[in-house]
Amino acid sequence: MDEKDIRILKTIATLKSGSPDKISEEIDIPKSTVHYRLEKLQEQEIINDIFEIDLKKAGLNLTLITEVWAEYKSEYHKQVGEKLASIQGVNQVYFTLGDTDFVLISHLPSRKMVEELISNFEEVREVNRTSSKFVITTIKNEANPVNDYEYTELAAALSQNL
Repeated sequence: MDEKDIRILKTIATLKSGSPDKISEEIDIPKSTVHYRLEKLQEQEIINDIFEIDLKKAGLNLTLITEVWAEYKSEYHKQVGEKLASIQGVNQVYFTLGDTDFVLISHLPSRKMVEELISNFEEVREVNRTSSKFVITTIKNEANPVNDYEYTELAAALSQNL
Protein backbone atom coordinates (compact mmCIF):
# COMPACT_ATOMS: atom_id res chain seq x y z
CA MET A 1 0.00 0.00 0.00
CA ASP A 2 1.13 3.49 -0.73
CA GLU A 3 -0.12 6.97 0.10
CA LYS A 4 -2.90 6.86 -2.54
CA ASP A 5 -4.20 3.53 -1.23
CA ILE A 6 -4.27 4.88 2.31
CA ARG A 7 -6.12 8.00 1.15
CA ILE A 8 -8.64 5.77 -0.64
CA LEU A 9 -9.13 3.58 2.46
CA LYS A 10 -9.62 6.64 4.66
CA THR A 11 -12.16 8.07 2.19
CA ILE A 12 -14.10 4.79 2.00
CA ALA A 13 -14.32 4.78 5.79
CA THR A 14 -15.39 8.41 5.97
CA LEU A 15 -17.92 8.33 3.14
CA LYS A 16 -19.09 4.78 3.89
CA SER A 17 -19.00 4.24 0.15
CA GLY A 18 -16.79 2.48 -2.33
CA SER A 19 -18.05 4.54 -5.25
CA PRO A 20 -15.10 5.50 -7.47
CA ASP A 21 -16.96 8.69 -8.45
CA LYS A 22 -17.42 9.82 -4.85
CA ILE A 23 -13.91 8.84 -3.80
CA SER A 24 -12.35 10.58 -6.82
CA GLU A 25 -14.32 13.73 -6.11
CA GLU A 26 -13.38 13.71 -2.42
CA ILE A 27 -9.62 13.19 -2.75
CA ASP A 28 -8.97 14.56 -6.25
CA ILE A 29 -7.51 11.39 -7.74
CA PRO A 30 -8.72 10.44 -11.23
CA LYS A 31 -11.67 8.06 -11.22
CA SER A 32 -9.81 5.54 -13.37
CA THR A 33 -6.96 5.47 -10.85
CA VAL A 34 -9.40 5.04 -7.97
CA HIS A 35 -11.17 2.23 -9.81
CA TYR A 36 -7.87 0.45 -10.54
CA ARG A 37 -6.72 0.87 -6.93
CA LEU A 38 -10.03 -0.43 -5.58
CA GLU A 39 -9.69 -3.56 -7.72
CA LYS A 40 -6.15 -4.12 -6.42
CA LEU A 41 -7.27 -3.62 -2.79
CA GLN A 42 -10.05 -6.17 -3.37
CA GLU A 43 -7.63 -8.65 -4.96
CA GLN A 44 -5.39 -8.27 -1.91
CA GLU A 45 -8.51 -8.79 0.26
CA ILE A 46 -7.89 -5.51 2.09
CA ILE A 47 -11.43 -4.38 1.21
CA ASN A 48 -14.59 -6.18 0.18
CA ASP A 49 -17.96 -5.18 -1.23
CA ILE A 50 -20.22 -5.78 1.78
CA PHE A 51 -22.97 -3.25 2.46
CA GLU A 52 -23.43 -2.14 6.06
CA ILE A 53 -26.76 -2.81 7.74
CA ASP A 54 -28.33 -0.60 10.40
CA LEU A 55 -28.93 -3.29 13.04
CA LYS A 56 -31.41 -1.23 15.02
CA LYS A 57 -33.57 -0.52 11.96
CA ALA A 58 -33.30 -4.18 10.96
CA GLY A 59 -34.74 -5.21 14.35
CA LEU A 60 -31.53 -6.54 15.93
CA ASN A 61 -31.66 -3.92 18.65
CA LEU A 62 -30.38 -5.90 21.66
CA THR A 63 -26.62 -6.14 21.98
CA LEU A 64 -25.25 -8.75 24.36
CA ILE A 65 -21.64 -9.01 25.46
CA THR A 66 -20.80 -12.42 26.90
CA GLU A 67 -17.66 -13.53 28.68
CA VAL A 68 -16.98 -17.26 28.51
CA TRP A 69 -14.71 -19.38 30.69
CA ALA A 70 -13.91 -22.76 29.17
CA GLU A 71 -12.18 -25.98 30.12
CA TYR A 72 -8.49 -25.74 29.24
CA LYS A 73 -7.07 -28.32 26.84
CA SER A 74 -4.49 -28.24 24.08
CA GLU A 75 -5.88 -26.21 21.15
CA TYR A 76 -9.13 -25.62 23.06
CA HIS A 77 -9.36 -22.06 21.84
CA LYS A 78 -9.88 -23.24 18.26
CA GLN A 79 -12.33 -26.03 19.09
CA VAL A 80 -14.39 -24.13 21.65
CA GLY A 81 -14.16 -20.92 19.63
CA GLU A 82 -15.58 -22.65 16.55
CA LYS A 83 -18.43 -24.17 18.59
CA LEU A 84 -19.31 -20.77 20.04
CA ALA A 85 -19.05 -19.10 16.63
CA SER A 86 -21.50 -21.60 15.14
CA ILE A 87 -24.27 -20.69 17.60
CA GLN A 88 -27.03 -18.71 15.91
CA GLY A 89 -26.99 -15.09 17.03
CA VAL A 90 -23.28 -14.94 17.86
CA ASN A 91 -21.70 -12.33 15.60
CA GLN A 92 -18.18 -11.99 16.94
CA VAL A 93 -15.94 -14.35 18.92
CA TYR A 94 -12.67 -13.22 20.44
CA PHE A 95 -10.19 -15.52 22.20
CA THR A 96 -8.66 -13.32 24.88
CA LEU A 97 -5.81 -13.21 27.35
CA GLY A 98 -6.55 -12.60 31.01
CA ASP A 99 -9.29 -13.92 33.27
CA THR A 100 -11.78 -14.53 30.46
CA ASP A 101 -11.21 -17.10 27.71
CA PHE A 102 -13.64 -15.72 25.13
CA VAL A 103 -15.63 -12.54 24.60
CA LEU A 104 -18.70 -12.85 22.37
CA ILE A 105 -20.80 -10.12 20.81
CA SER A 106 -24.37 -10.90 19.79
CA HIS A 107 -27.04 -8.73 18.19
CA LEU A 108 -30.50 -10.11 18.87
CA PRO A 109 -34.12 -9.10 18.22
CA SER A 110 -35.69 -10.17 21.53
CA ARG A 111 -35.13 -11.18 25.14
CA LYS A 112 -36.48 -14.62 24.26
CA MET A 113 -33.56 -15.08 21.86
CA VAL A 114 -31.17 -13.98 24.61
CA GLU A 115 -32.50 -16.78 26.79
CA GLU A 116 -32.12 -19.28 23.94
CA LEU A 117 -28.60 -18.05 23.26
CA ILE A 118 -27.55 -18.52 26.90
CA SER A 119 -29.04 -22.03 26.83
CA ASN A 120 -27.01 -22.80 23.71
CA PHE A 121 -23.84 -21.64 25.47
CA GLU A 122 -24.61 -24.01 28.34
CA GLU A 123 -24.88 -26.91 25.88
CA VAL A 124 -21.24 -26.53 24.84
CA ARG A 125 -19.59 -29.20 26.99
CA GLU A 126 -16.30 -27.31 27.43
CA VAL A 127 -17.97 -24.12 28.69
CA ASN A 128 -17.59 -23.84 32.46
CA ARG A 129 -19.25 -20.48 33.02
CA THR A 130 -20.62 -17.42 31.22
CA SER A 131 -21.41 -13.87 32.22
CA SER A 132 -23.55 -11.74 29.91
CA LYS A 133 -24.22 -8.04 29.86
CA PHE A 134 -26.88 -6.06 27.99
CA VAL A 135 -25.70 -2.92 26.29
CA ILE A 136 -27.88 -0.06 27.52
CA THR A 137 -26.48 2.72 25.34
CA THR A 138 -23.95 2.52 22.54
CA ILE A 139 -21.54 5.40 22.92
CA LYS A 140 -19.42 4.52 19.90
CA ASN A 141 -19.79 1.80 17.30
CA GLU A 142 -17.33 2.53 14.55
CA ALA A 143 -17.63 -0.27 12.03
CA ASN A 144 -14.51 0.84 10.24
CA PRO A 145 -11.47 1.34 12.51
CA VAL A 146 -9.78 3.42 9.81
CA ASN A 147 -12.12 6.24 10.87
CA ASP A 148 -10.48 6.29 14.30
CA TYR A 149 -7.26 7.73 12.88
CA GLU A 150 -6.29 11.04 11.40
CA TYR A 151 -4.86 10.53 7.92
CA THR A 152 -1.29 11.47 8.91
CA GLU A 153 -1.24 9.06 11.88
CA LEU A 154 -2.72 6.27 9.77
CA ALA A 155 -0.27 6.83 6.93
CA ALA A 156 2.69 6.85 9.33
CA ALA A 157 1.56 3.69 11.14
CA LEU A 158 0.74 1.74 7.97
CA SER A 159 3.88 2.81 6.13
CA GLN A 160 5.96 1.29 8.98
CA ASN A 161 4.35 -2.09 8.24
CA LEU A 162 5.16 -2.09 4.52
